[in-house]
Amino acid sequence: MEREFIEWLTATLPASPLLKVGLGDDAAVLNWAAAGGDLVAATDTVTDRVDFHLHEIEPRRAGHKALAVNLSDMAAMAAEPVAALVSLVLPQKGCGQRSARQLAEELFRGMLPLAEEFGCVIAGGDTNLWDGPLAVSVTLLGRVGRAGPLTRSGARRGEAVLVTGACGGSILGRHLDVQPRVREALTLRAEHGATAAIDVSDGLALDASRLAAASGCGVALDVAAIPISPDAGQLAQQTGRTPLQHALGDGEDFELVFTAPIEEAERLVAEQPLDVPVTRIGRCVDAAGLWKVDAGGRLEPLRPTGFLHGQK
Repeated sequence: MEREFIEWLTATLPASPLLKVGLGDDAAVLNWAAAGGDLVAATDTVTDRVDFHLHEIEPRRAGHKALAVNLSDMAAMAAEPVAALVSLVLPQKGCGQRSARQLAEELFRGMLPLAEEFGCVIAGGDTNLWDGPLAVSVTLLGRVGRAGPLTRSGARRGEAVLVTGACGGSILGRHLDVQPRVREALTLRAEHGATAAIDVSDGLALDASRLAAASGCGVALDVAAIPISPDAGQLAQQTGRTPLQHALGDGEDFELVFTAPIEEAERLVAEQPLDVPVTRIGRCVDAAGLWKVDAGGRLEPLRPTGFLHGQK
């Protein structure tokens, strides 16, 4: 199966001047001098029954998500994706009416449009079979943008906290149809003075608290300003939780929470230069931790709800 699949991949994947040695050898060789800039590396794994339910979706959506979540990590660093290594651990018997090889092909068909959109060559990977569920692991290599990397640790007291898009209710479909904010991040870093960022993978509240901890400051959220996805409202009707609770804690929105100087934040909100809305949702404060601002402007502790790996 593997030889035939590699032959199919070789015929399917587009050529790239960055790729000196590609599929079929023991390792890929990239012309990194042509890529330029510092190397940025990210890796993430998605698994059937954890990140999606393969019997309920088209495999292409699983493939899309596997690459997209890594692209979202690149976005959080304001890095340009260059090349991906994709490893598949396939169920021996395939899935439904699809054989293991057919499943593998469909997964790649879900990745290829996204790779092309962001100029990312799929340089190689690995394929294996077992009796367990599907797992897809992607290692993504990128280069730092011209303004340097964004990290979680660059926020400073007095800066504004902002978010792209809207949050909450991603389980209704957006957790699969991830839209990485790579172009937005590069623009925010180069043209709007963004100082720190994190992508909302585990929950807006939890990820904002992680940014605060890494930066050695606190984050105070104006919860009334948080942009809530219509999906959060729809989900709230089923769960009994509020739309705000879903926006704060659901995760897998893959939007960017970032910080910027106040004047830049005001300009961003006024001009809205990105293809996705930007909302100011808080500020960085001296007091460590996560806070919300009450009606009188006082700070109250806010629990950093979200998804913690290894906990139920």
